[in-house]
Amino acid sequence: MNTFEQIISKVESYETIIIHRHVRPDPDAFGSQFGLKRFLQARYPEKQIFAVGEMEPSLAFMGTLNQVDDQTYQDALVIVCDTANAPRVDDERFNKGQVLIKIDHHPPVDQYAEINYVDTDASSTSEIIYQMIEAVDGLSQMNASIASALYLGIVGDTGRFLFNNTTPRTLAIASALLTYDIEHTALLNQLGEKDPHLMPFQGYVLQNFVLEDNGFCYVKITKDVLATYNVSASEASLFVNTIADLKGLKVWVFAVDEGSEIRCRIRSKGIVINDVAADFGGGGHPNASGVSVGDWDAFEQLATQLRAKAQ
Repeated sequence: MNTFEQIISKVESYETIIIHRHVRPDPDAFGSQFGLKRFLQARYPEKQIFAVGEMEPSLAFMGTLNQVDDQTYQDALVIVCDTANAPRVDDERFNKGQVLIKIDHHPPVDQYAEINYVDTDASSTSEIIYQMIEAVDGLSQMNASIASALYLGIVGDTGRFLFNNTTPRTLAIASALLTYDIEHTALLNQLGEKDPHLMPFQGYVLQNFVLEDNGFCYVKITKDVLATYNVSASEASLFVNTIADLKGLKVWVFAVDEGSEIRCRIRSKGIVINDVAADFGGGGHPNASGVSVGDWDAFEQLATQLRAKAQ
């Protein structure tokens, strides 16, 4: 029995399934979570299927989350999507169910579940969910709602198919999802929309990045900058790729002071940087990672290691 069959076998054994994903959700976190929820609802209409966690306002158009009480976990199967390590799971009750399943595409640094399906060759966890649906003869249950969620997840994690994690398989799956008459142009417009009040902040980012001769670049967003532009830390993070088109750019870090920590989003063009993130307690993909540091002195240490990567 392969792992997809194991997952579906467990699903069929439980009347209640609760689906989690990581904190600070991105399109793939929601895409895989909502796509899986909607598929299971279509295939098993008699079961209770929940998607839980905190909502990210900029992605609220992707779906609605459920409120689940503690007692519901007692007899539940829990599935965590798109989350490499347990501390990053949104809602710590994820380990209160009877069985825990992990479905992910990040490097497997923490196999925290009883069943762990990890495919680091997949562009996204949404891509994996599609593969699972296909593998268990579930395409007859596919519909536009499921396809829309998975498509947005793939688009998000591939940077609209610009990142080097885009493979022929990725494009084939995206093409298949488009056959379900999803309104992909409208969806992409929604995914890229930003509230007008954020545009002055984008101007700040474009005027205050520091690009060094070796191709290393950094942006530092302090608490006073957030206050000046009336921007939350999560809203600021939407601009991590604002400088991605800079000529000569190799490695960049977008650092936002969130009060209790400085959240650093690290990106690169073909240079492995997740090892540096791991050195500071973070992780992620070879060219897209994240880490939190305690203060700006620690940020400078991180920047020093990333600067060396760009040499």
